[in-house]
Amino acid sequence: MERRVGLVRIVLGAVAVFAALAVLVSLGNWQMRRLHDKEALLAAVAERPGLPVLDLPPPGAWGGLDLQMLEYRPFRLEGRFLHEREVRVFTNLPDPNGPLRGPGYWIVTPFVLHGGGTVLVNRGFAPQDRFRPAERGETLSDAPATVVGLLRPDDVRTVFTPEDKPESGLFFTRSIGPIAAAAGLDGPVAPFSIDLVAAETPPGGLPQAGETLMRFPNNHLQYAVTWYGLAAALVAVVLVFLWGRRRSAKGPAALDGDG
Repeated sequence: MERRVGLVRIVLGAVAVFAALAVLVSLGNWQMRRLHDKEALLAAVAERPGLPVLDLPPPGAWGGLDLQMLEYRPFRLEGRFLHEREVRVFTNLPDPNGPLRGPGYWIVTPFVLHGGGTVLVNRGFAPQDRFRPAERGETLSDAPATVVGLLRPDDVRTVFTPEDKPESGLFFTRSIGPIAAAAGLDGPVAPFSIDLVAAETPPGGLPQAGETLMRFPNNHLQYAVTWYGLAAALVAVVLVFLWGRRRSAKGPAALDGDG
């Protein structure tokens, strides 16, 4: 009976060790996949904004676009802004390209294309105390305009994202659906947004365009090494334990042989 109990403990211990080892290795592999994805993103960020400016495809082609491959590509839009329907999206700009930084808002304005369809355009950054048009020193116009910006995919909300306040035009992510609903947009709305490039900053300096986030932490290799290191340490601990058990088991037998 005692031998059977000991065997069960060994089996359960082995299962626990293999399960822990599998989890640690899986986490390391996951970080390596994240590393591959992050390196691809960094390569795209470095290359795509400098590629030739493309004309934005018409709404009928939006469903077939590979947004992942087009992210950060510059596009040209022709149409007019619906300035009366602009909203603001809270952000914090710690390391800007322009002179203004800190907490503030992205000024996001619907842009109606000449050929039909609407795109949400991030016109740039405005500080918390200067986000209204008059405070920005802007005289807004609904005249036809041609602008250039970088294509961005839809933002994804998380459990940590604060609740939007559409009644006051305040949002915490650039999620296209909620903003389009709050702005009362009709017709097709693009499944992406556009960040205006720095050259589109108005003469008064606000909104401060060209602030697309292009610096990303890349610690995935460090994390992967950590998980693989923990797996190796677990294997080492088990081997030391088994070696100790073996020596202790040999001890009494050796003594019996000497007697």
